[in-house]
Amino acid sequence: MAGEIPDLVAQERTGTGKGAARQARRDGMVPGIVFGGEKEPLPINIPFNALLKRLKAGHFKSTLFNLKVDGHDDVRVICRDVQRDVVKDLPTHVDFMRLRRTSKINLRIPVEVVGEEQCPGLRKGGTMTMVRPVVELMVTAGDIPDHITIDISAAQIGDVITISDVTLPEGVKPTVARDFVIANITAPSGLRSAEADEDGDAAEE
Repeated sequence: MAGEIPDLVAQERTGTGKGAARQARRDGMVPGIVFGGEKEPLPINIPFNALLKRLKAGHFKSTLFNLKVDGHDDVRVICRDVQRDVVKDLPTHVDFMRLRRTSKINLRIPVEVVGEEQCPGLRKGGTMTMVRPVVELMVTAGDIPDHITIDISAAQIGDVITISDVTLPEGVKPTVARDFVIANITAPSGLRSAEADEDGDAAEE
């Protein structure tokens, strides 16, 4: 499960509109907004380098942050959107939503695979296909998992791993009711071709 909630330090942004946002970017800041929680929206600036480092670390939109802004109480937030420059792909604006620890939210959580070295299907030449490298789950804001794990150590060629095969952390559940596929073990292309030929021969007989 996610460990200690990381701090995210920002400044309150004076002024709104495109002019203030452009000035923030000239000053090495990324403008943003904090909304929700039955409070007025708070315009903020985040140091560009600090934000870029967080983005490169991954899982930014599934990380709960403790937002620290001078003159305001610390508040738990989660990112709802990062706007990027269409040419440079660098962040130009970021939106955060205030949360309580008990808030339930839908997040895309990465899938981690274990047991690949022991997997009999892979050892026979099969291939694992990740149908869903991330899955959308309903989680509690104060206890967001870093990932969920699928174990393929006993998977054979032709086996399918679905969400019902995963042991989810307490309080976490899928956002959709159906038993969707996360990964599967497929036969080597040569074996698939041979099986297809055999099926064709059997049909002719």
